[in-house]
Amino acid sequence: MRYVVDKARFRARMDELGVSQASLARSLDVSQSTIAKLALGESSGSKHLHRIAKALKTTPEYLTGVVDDPDAGYTPPLPASEVADELGLVAIKEIDLTFGMGMGFVDTSVEETVRYFPSIWLRDVTRTPPQHLAFARARGDSMKPTLADGDIVIIDTLQKSIREQDAVWAVAVGQILMVKRIWANADGSSKIKSDNPNVDAEFAADGEMHVIGQVVGKIGKL
Repeated sequence: MRYVVDKARFRARMDELGVSQASLARSLDVSQSTIAKLALGESSGSKHLHRIAKALKTTPEYLTGVVDDPDAGYTPPLPASEVADELGLVAIKEIDLTFGMGMGFVDTSVEETVRYFPSIWLRDVTRTPPQHLAFARARGDSMKPTLADGDIVIIDTLQKSIREQDAVWAVAVGQILMVKRIWANADGSSKIKSDNPNVDAEFAADGEMHVIGQVVGKIGKL
């Protein structure tokens, strides 16, 4: 026997949790029409029903009227931190999605994101504790071939001064964020270099450049 989703119960459950059709669809990476058809009774079921029920903190049996208790048979997922510990992963926060190779802006508002990285890999990259690391997605081609557009860079935010000449650093000059090679001059100024030979070097006077951290690793496409 094939059970049909109870549209009234489905809508009520979304209302109880304060979940909109759009947000539910985004969280499951399905089309909004998939959710709308269930809510309107235009669709009797979905291949995503188990995932939808889990997102609504219940079971397919409740949404189809087989049981009346939304908690019956529902097992809450483990916290992400516990799952990460079991898998040997550590959380690192993003500092700016537009953090670019000369194309991002300090005052750009972005949604904070956390990603999990293998602790073994991070230990090979840096000894800095994860709470002092950040990740960002590089933009542009000024650092090719070292960094490509879309690469994820790992930044050691404990490094606030240029201690390694000609290394890759995340810096802010005025309101512009950059991932560049930096050479600190004796007079306090800095030479800002690109690995792309077609991009000219720039200079920042003493006090114009703020160091975000040193780029210590990357994850990129082949």
